[in-house]
Amino acid sequence: MTSPSPAPIARTARRESLKVFVRGLRIDANIGVHAHERGRRQPLIVDVELDLRDHAIHALADTVDYDLIVARAQANADIGHVELVEEYVERLAHDLLDDPRVRRVRVRAEKPEAIKGAEAVGCEVALTRD
Repeated sequence: MTSPSPAPIARTARRESLKVFVRGLRIDANIGVHAHERGRRQPLIVDVELDLRDHAIHALADTVDYDLIVARAQANADIGHVELVEEYVERLAHDLLDDPRVRRVRVRAEKPEAIKGAEAVGCEVALTRD
């Protein structure tokens, strides 16, 4: 004798958030305000976190591809010399927030070789769509 199939479970949960992230991405960039930083690339360690708007996700086209995040991070480093890490993270954050699926973005970048004796220095910015 077989047991009857259980009744389907009603979904009562509401998605609070959906985040897509890339953490610890190493990008070589021409960055820095000091004379010894000009004309040479140095590493940035970049973290990106995107909060996506609430919508159904069934395929890659419904979300933000990790490769797109990496490409945008690299493209923003390849623009040319950037004076400040703050400028780099702000530019990358605005670039990623241009995607209509994204409602909030957080970008953090560290310069691990900037200060002798420090593990890293850097900054973080968070932007939210109006």
